[in-house]
Amino acid sequence: MTELQRLLLAYDQHRADARPCALATVVEVLGSAYRRPGARMLVTDDGQLTGAISGGCLEGDARQRARQAIFRGQPALVTYDTRDEDDPRHGLGPGCQGVVRILLEPLDYAAPDNPMELLRGFAYHPEPAVLATVFEKDNATGLRAGVGQRLLLTANGDLRGLPTLATPLAEAAQATLAGGTSQVLEIETDAGPVRALLELLTPPLRVVIYGAGNDAQPLVRLAASLGWHITVLDGRPNLATAARFPEAAEVRVVPVAAIPQETPGDAYAVLLSHNYAYDLAALALHLPSPASYIGLLGPHAKATRLLAELNLSEDEIANLRTTRLHSPIGLDLGSETPEEIALAIVAEIQAKRHQRDGRPLRERADAVHAPVLALHDSFL
Repeated sequence: MTELQRLLLAYDQHRADARPCALATVVEVLGSAYRRPGARMLVTDDGQLTGAISGGCLEGDARQRARQAIFRGQPALVTYDTRDEDDPRHGLGPGCQGVVRILLEPLDYAAPDNPMELLRGFAYHPEPAVLATVFEKDNATGLRAGVGQRLLLTANGDLRGLPTLATPLAEAAQATLAGGTSQVLEIETDAGPVRALLELLTPPLRVVIYGAGNDAQPLVRLAASLGWHITVLDGRPNLATAARFPEAAEVRVVPVAAIPQETPGDAYAVLLSHNYAYDLAALALHLPSPASYIGLLGPHAKATRLLAELNLSEDEIANLRTTRLHSPIGLDLGSETPEEIALAIVAEIQAKRHQRDGRPLRERADAVHAPVLALHDSFL
């Protein structure tokens, strides 16, 4: 289950119980922080928490401030400077050495476009989208637009949310969607400037696992815990069952002869069947697909034999081995047990997805997290 799914379940329960709650959202980070813009936490009027906005150091103070926002019925923007060793609010000492800004908003269950309902729209129709959130305005201009106004723009151009500043927010959201990176912008409007988080929302990673043996079970469990959308295929009806893979989104019996009729799409492929003919059919299916990751369990010799049967040129094979085909599958973690092998596979997929090489973080010269672009810091 993804973090968003957990938040929606909690939100629906609070609404059913008529329990007031607020949404805490990380809207801007300057420097280093545990969570990035877009991290969220629900807070009820009695202090119950769902989700996280930090590693645990900010939740206590944010809880109290969120309860105050519920009582007052007004949103609030709070800034935590974890570089301040004397700040008694969170007792961080040196902390993460960054500035974290959090928007706290009481939620109106009757509003069809409150932030949780906008996020529900993305969750139910997973396609790339941008959620634009106004979190600060220039009070000197007498700006009429309210903090907390939002707009959701989907990849097909649909808009939800009815903010006062719909046109400039929509234009900024469209640029963010095209650029593929979240950003914080100061947006000029007829009424004056506002500061907004343009958050790129991406669907869960789709992974297709060929093979429903016992070693696929810990892989599915671990991958599903990251919120990935998992499909398991196998030709053996006694193994390809939902009971054996309750965390998978889909489990299907697909004989080897039926694999060529599958539609691979751009899902990551993991070939884990321990069956040469099954792996060959799956590999042949995915090579011409847009999938950027094809992982094959087994030694180098097995991959060499499979590729030879597919009549590929030496250049094509060399390109596959250096780009899309990962065989033997997984990072070199010294894995032996099925659980350890699952960890190595998931770690490699995570690195591939984010274009990282899997090296220790202590060897990384750049920042651990890619910065969220922030322009025009005149509000700070």
